[in-house]
Amino acid sequence: MSEKKITIAITGMTCANCSNTIERNLKKLKGMAQVNVNFAAEKASCQFDSTILKQTDIIKKIESVGFGVVSDKTEKPNQVINQYRKFWIGVIFTLPLFLLSMSRDFGFLGEWAQGAWVNWLMLFMTLPVQFYVGWDYYVGAWNSLKNGSANMDVLVAMGTSVAFFYSLAVMLNPVWGEHVYFETAALIITIIKLGKLLEAKAKSKTGAAIKKLMGLQAKTAKVIRDGVESNIPIESVVVGDIVIVRPGESLPVDGKVIDGESSVDESMLTGESLPVHKQKGDSVIGATLNKQGLLKIVATKVGAETALAKIINLVEEAQGSKAPIQHLADKVASFFVPVIIMIAVLTLLVWWLGIGEDFHTAMMRMVTVLVIACPCALGLATPTAIMVGTAKGAELGILFKNSEALELAHKLKVVVLDKTGTVTTGEPTVTDIIVVDEGFKEEEILRFAASAERGSEHPLGEAIVKFAKHLQLSEPQNFKAISGHGIVAMVDNRQVALGNQKLEESKKVSKIREDLQAQAKTVINISIDNQLVGLIAIADTVKTSSKEAVEELHKLGLQVLMLTGDNQATAEAIAKEVGIERVLAGVLPDGKAAEIKKLQAEYQGIVAMVGDGINDAPALAQADVGIAIGTGTDIAMETADVTLMRGDLRTVSEAIALSKATMRTIKQNLFWAFGYNVVLVPIAMGVLYPFTALPMMLRSLHPALAAGAMAFSSVSVVMNSLRLRNR
Repeated sequence: MSEKKITIAITGMTCANCSNTIERNLKKLKGMAQVNVNFAAEKASCQFDSTILKQTDIIKKIESVGFGVVSDKTEKPNQVINQYRKFWIGVIFTLPLFLLSMSRDFGFLGEWAQGAWVNWLMLFMTLPVQFYVGWDYYVGAWNSLKNGSANMDVLVAMGTSVAFFYSLAVMLNPVWGEHVYFETAALIITIIKLGKLLEAKAKSKTGAAIKKLMGLQAKTAKVIRDGVESNIPIESVVVGDIVIVRPGESLPVDGKVIDGESSVDESMLTGESLPVHKQKGDSVIGATLNKQGLLKIVATKVGAETALAKIINLVEEAQGSKAPIQHLADKVASFFVPVIIMIAVLTLLVWWLGIGEDFHTAMMRMVTVLVIACPCALGLATPTAIMVGTAKGAELGILFKNSEALELAHKLKVVVLDKTGTVTTGEPTVTDIIVVDEGFKEEEILRFAASAERGSEHPLGEAIVKFAKHLQLSEPQNFKAISGHGIVAMVDNRQVALGNQKLEESKKVSKIREDLQAQAKTVINISIDNQLVGLIAIADTVKTSSKEAVEELHKLGLQVLMLTGDNQATAEAIAKEVGIERVLAGVLPDGKAAEIKKLQAEYQGIVAMVGDGINDAPALAQADVGIAIGTGTDIAMETADVTLMRGDLRTVSEAIALSKATMRTIKQNLFWAFGYNVVLVPIAMGVLYPFTALPMMLRSLHPALAAGAMAFSSVSVVMNSLRLRNR
């Protein structure tokens, strides 16, 4: 099996039933493994066996059920412009039509307005609105019914057609009645079109963040080839090219600095506000901003392999996926429209034949029921919030792999933290230099130790050399590494030894050593000419943000544990420093997944694992929510459910808080969408008519007001989702 993933932009969807229809038909294709159609994003995400199914087959199937497909080379039609044009055409004809009709009904125009020719004038004013502005609804209704379902277009087409064709019947045969409702049909279409315009504008803002990310991609790059610098299209850059980036320019590709020094603003990708210092040997990310010096980099990743391209792809996939909570709305949407049609017909029959109202009054109640029901709000409730939530996460340097991870994160009970590289920096650092022989100064001891360690490749030796980079070091002679004990070398004609060799020391020095070891520090002896002169303490230091991060997780009501392969004493010392109450130490990488499984059973809840995304991959995969913290490595994005682009542990609580805010918004949206229909459909049916104390506009709701309420419901759901951008 050769598995392939594609995303297809779709046009013509008007409500959740449309996306359900496309999804249902695509699932019937042989070789289709998984498909999600996102109504809000207007995209289909497909995973299929490319040896059985081709992309062209998928496109043909979408088109066969009545929807359009936008190819990669074709610009997607601007829905805002399309809706804007049709809305204003509707206004141009509907406004004078409405004024003429109302003025005639209230007797403001005199006898001439009662002439038959006025009805014909109103008919011709309605035609462009009914069959041009409203043509989309007829096409959508036909496609929906053709595929055995019913969407919002069916309701609008039915409601306006009833008013239009009843009025036409009255004109042709007075036996049907006296009053025409052309202005009602036109008003409904124009008001709903206004709602669609506002909805399209609001929906365009839900994708603003991803468009901003796409806009960061450079169009050209300055490349040195054969000693000549030239400006070439970004598509022409290949791995290994030498790229020049001047101050104020964006880095066009991912690479490694081979010359130069500068500060780089990575905030657009990581959410980190402070510029990051870059020098020779450092990695850089494409689309970040070079602030100061000139950098010469060698391209290591180009095109779809760059970090930015992968982030965009990850966010788009997350936005296209369906959260579990969405399935409830999908089930309701599948039978919503047929139920509303039955309720509308029942309303007509009850008021006309049961209660004895005249036909046109009962008919208007039926039309009101048809146009006030809004499956759009149900369809938009979840995906718009998911789109804004995942995009907001990307701005903060938090990448959700799918919407299920975004939903699950708010249910977390336990967060398990890896130690090295997560709570700590992951790099050993000199923390203390203790002078034992008063004949030496602290800096002198460091210089001798670092000079001797210049020949060592041990991480502890490298830490000492790095710490002493400001000193003038000597070249060691006769360097010898003694396995399990340390190193010996001649420095400035003196024998220098570093390690754990047993040397005579006072009780005071022994106490200092014990205290340092209790703080999870490795203590190294340094002797010169066989005389102990000092102690050097080295530790994997705790990140400055870790304590605050743990406090924030506790404030969210979460249990915080540490899982590490380090020894118990070291792990407990680190845990105590940052406020973690429980430690699982001495656990090898292959045993971490089993420990996560035990915790899932013990706490009977959702467990998150936070690690570096490489050594912790099995545990990240086992956890309900795997969170990779670091620089967004390939393995992290592949294994974890959430990738944090910054190495700051505080972004874990930010991710959980964002999940909570997104789920709160979804629940608000669903409550509004369900509540709107539950409350207003009965009002449209006329259940308040017997209550004479209420205003007539509630007792007998006009179809135009119903259309306005319908439009407002969809827009309000999208606007509520957009509030997530400001959190």
